[in-house]
Amino acid sequence: MSLTTQLATMLAMIGMGSWLGAALDTYNRFLQRQNRKHWVVFINDVLFWVVQGLVLFYILLLVNEGELRFYIFLAILCGYAAYQSLFRMIYLKVLEWVISLAARLYRFFLRLCYYLIVRPIQLLLQTLLALSFFIWKLFLVFLRMLYQCIKILFAPVRWIGFLIWRGIPQNWKETLKNFFGYLAGIIHQVKNMIVKWTLKLRK
Repeated sequence: MSLTTQLATMLAMIGMGSWLGAALDTYNRFLQRQNRKHWVVFINDVLFWVVQGLVLFYILLLVNEGELRFYIFLAILCGYAAYQSLFRMIYLKVLEWVISLAARLYRFFLRLCYYLIVRPIQLLLQTLLALSFFIWKLFLVFLRMLYQCIKILFAPVRWIGFLIWRGIPQNWKETLKNFFGYLAGIIHQVKNMIVKWTLKLRK
């Protein structure tokens, strides 16, 4: 291993030591050990250190083709110590600022989606529902007015029919009474069905 390679390896491992310190603080910040079960913490710890070991070995492979030396561990330790003494407080403040910014952006986009998508749909549905009830009320009023108009228009026919009825022979009257009684029963059934449907639609 040449002197240049050794120097590059030392600098890379010092950087990896600082990286390990920052990664560990980031991991602990998001894991929140006190709120997790022990087996969850154990699995996460194992996965974290496996990933960090793979990253460390990959960097070492790029720098010196994966050769291990004793000073490599010292360089990692120096990098970790430098991070703890010089950069840890700054990094933690930056990390909290980034987390706070991400949380605010997340809340902002949630509110934006609510006011641009959810709220207009709610207002549209409420408007359509109110308009449907208004049209239904107008339709019922129209039916009542139509019924009253039909009664007024057929009043003369009723009077004429009453006069004609008085002139019909008695035996014909009995036959007509039976026929009209049957017809009135059918009309009464149809009327009851219409009333039931109207009550169901109102509900």
